[in-house]
Amino acid sequence: MNMFSSQKGYISMTALVFAGIFIMLAVSLVGYVFVQNRASRVKQARATALQIAEAGLDYYRWFLAHYPTDLQNGTGVPGPYEIDYDDPEGGTIGTYELDISGNTVCDTIESVEITSTGWTVDEPNFKRTVYGKYGLPSVGDFSYIVNSNVWVGSDREIWGPYHSNGGIRMDGTNYSTVGSALEDWTCTSSFGCSPDQTVDGVFGAGSNSGLWNFPSLPVDFVGISVDLVNLRTMAISDGIYIDESPERGRHIVFNGNGTFSLYDIEDLYTFYSYNSQDGWQLTSYDIEDEELVATYTIPSDCPVIFVEDNLWVDGTVDEKVTVVSADTQSPTNATTAILSGDITYGTFDGSDGLTLVAEDDILIPLDSPDDMEVRGIFIAQNGRFGRNHYYWWYTPSSLRPSILQNQLTLHGTIVSNERVGTQWVSGGTPVSGYLNRDNFFDPSLASDPPPFTPSYSDEFRFIEWRED
Repeated sequence: MNMFSSQKGYISMTALVFAGIFIMLAVSLVGYVFVQNRASRVKQARATALQIAEAGLDYYRWFLAHYPTDLQNGTGVPGPYEIDYDDPEGGTIGTYELDISGNTVCDTIESVEITSTGWTVDEPNFKRTVYGKYGLPSVGDFSYIVNSNVWVGSDREIWGPYHSNGGIRMDGTNYSTVGSALEDWTCTSSFGCSPDQTVDGVFGAGSNSGLWNFPSLPVDFVGISVDLVNLRTMAISDGIYIDESPERGRHIVFNGNGTFSLYDIEDLYTFYSYNSQDGWQLTSYDIEDEELVATYTIPSDCPVIFVEDNLWVDGTVDEKVTVVSADTQSPTNATTAILSGDITYGTFDGSDGLTLVAEDDILIPLDSPDDMEVRGIFIAQNGRFGRNHYYWWYTPSSLRPSILQNQLTLHGTIVSNERVGTQWVSGGTPVSGYLNRDNFFDPSLASDPPPFTPSYSDEFRFIEWRED
């Protein structure tokens, strides 16, 4: 074998090796490009499927705006319903499937739940699903809605939006927005200003002033008023209606098992107390004697309780229930609701809740727990939410230890037509009411409130959205 032949064989072998390496690299590159292209197509298909699913929600929102009680897409038969999604330039590019159900209470649709699943024509196996709850936004979106000037004390801590149609002196700590419908207002001695002075819509020594907003859009208190006559009719036909007591009022104690006990209040303590609207006057908010009348089971299909009298409420609520205290038969006799003790829930997973509506005031009496906890949405439709100022000289000796209490914790929403107040101060020192007060926003009451909880807007919208 000569040297030339050896070099030729060596070059051929080297060429084969490099050719093999090149082919392997080329195959790998082609595979990589194919995988990346496939991944890109899948990513694009999933993104488009989500857009198609969202288009399904938008379509049925439009449909409900025209046919608000039709949950069958105009077909008259149960779903789900498949609807092609068209691109004006490219024809049908996908499909969405709609599954629709209504939340019906007392034969009335409260909200609509829409589940929309979308996919593309090219990649039908890659589906995306979105859920939307469609209805009116309830007052449960707020911690407070007040229709008057208000002073938030330095002890107060508030989680959740706070709104007033009047001016706000904010000396407490807010962890969400604070909005006043006024650009400015006159702060008087009743709000700690001496002499009177013109101040911003929201002012004070409170923290987080960056969350203060004024003027903000006002809340229409006529619009959020509960239709008392309609609720009375529903309670008579499908819920529970309780007429006027032959004694001093009614007392409901929720038992935590789907029932409540009803008491007739036979006697009340009567003595002087003070509030900013009425001054000093004889009041009767503390129970001295009562008698059990009956125990009722709350109807699950229409959990509405209407009491045609002054009403005391406490206990453990274990479903979503609405309670009303009103005298619709006598327009001049507006009723008051009294929070006579703790109000809590059987579970804290969002399945329980209370909306309490009073035609006039919702008040905490003198004989209340030292550490009091109440949960729910409390609506003083024409009056105020608060606790009167009690003075030891006017108070029965057995009740004097309750004049100044320790802790008030509120979970939910306060709606008050007039000025709220649960602490009374003299010379900078609390002398009556609660020393410490915390307010916590309850998101479950915002997205899924008890039946017929009023809304603060007449615009239907998605009040909950998520991808499933």
